[in-house]
Amino acid sequence: MVPGHDVLVYSGPVVAAQSVRSAVGTVSSVSAYVALLRGINPNNPKMRNAELVRVVEHLGFRQVRAVISTGNVLFESSEHGPGELADLENTIEDALGRHLDKPCSTIVRTRAEIDDLLGSDVFDGFDDVPTSRFNVTFLKDPVPPGVALPATGAGSELIAVRDQAVFSLYDSTASKTPDLMAKLEKAYGKQITTRTWKTVQRIAKAFGP
Repeated sequence: MVPGHDVLVYSGPVVAAQSVRSAVGTVSSVSAYVALLRGINPNNPKMRNAELVRVVEHLGFRQVRAVISTGNVLFESSEHGPGELADLENTIEDALGRHLDKPCSTIVRTRAEIDDLLGSDVFDGFDDVPTSRFNVTFLKDPVPPGVALPATGAGSELIAVRDQAVFSLYDSTASKTPDLMAKLEKAYGKQITTRTWKTVQRIAKAFGP
């Protein structure tokens, strides 16, 4: 993954108290999301944060901002509810595909889902240190019941699968991240994208209070 430190914030109208008032005076609920994009390379000018934010803004979403440079775009919508994630994924994928001239797999999670993930006990008993890193691989589709965790070999370990996410850790002194990613793709397909635990924490923080 490519480290980064920038958070681009959309300068549109401020949405207060997680709601907006329509022209006819009714109150609509606003939901917060993160779009997790696969295969983002910030060395590609079309994949830089400013460009990703621009594409998502043009779809009409509010409070659009990018967290670091690995393809994490936060946004808000009053037109879609948490039960319409597939529609959001398809909408953003189509727009990014046109912008990039190639497919860009997109996985959308709600703010509540990110908070629940971070509140889980899945990594209890393990240490997240430079030589032993926690990863979360987000899955686009549910894992069928009864599917066992694939073997990863020395230097990496798959801890659990929960809520369309695979939790893993690897020893950077004995295993290369691409080796682990290849095994995950073989087991779960290419409609997946991986973030470090620290990146997920930064996403949650960027949602704000």
